[in-house]
Amino acid sequence: MRSVDGRPTVVLADDHPRVLSTVGEILAREFDILAGVSDGIKVVQAALKYKPDILVLDIAMPGLDGIQAAREVRRLSLSARLVFLTIQEDADYMRAAHELGASYVLKHRMHIDLAVAIKEALAGRIFVSPRLVSTHPATI
Repeated sequence: MRSVDGRPTVVLADDHPRVLSTVGEILAREFDILAGVSDGIKVVQAALKYKPDILVLDIAMPGLDGIQAAREVRRLSLSARLVFLTIQEDADYMRAAHELGASYVLKHRMHIDLAVAIKEALAGRIFVSPRLVSTHPATI
């Protein structure tokens, strides 16, 4: 659901408060941040409550991890696009994200890739941080 000023809406999920703060600062000019939560259960609750355009999810979180939370969001038929923001360069996680139709951004590239990934997700495309494309082409 777009905000009243027409900006896409986003819910952020990461168990590190500093990361939530940094991501919020990166995205605040172009997107309406509806909530920042610290675990997978809370992200599902926020997705149900706010019905955002985008969910930005860490993979390693308490409660439900990001993959489990994304699966629950899909099971509930919520229309939010998914963007994983993670340090994980693991092929299994990348494959799971791809199966969910989610973009995949490495945290060390968030200043460069995150806004681009969100815009691509809004356009119905999947974005993967370039380093991952070159190191794991068979998984995406």
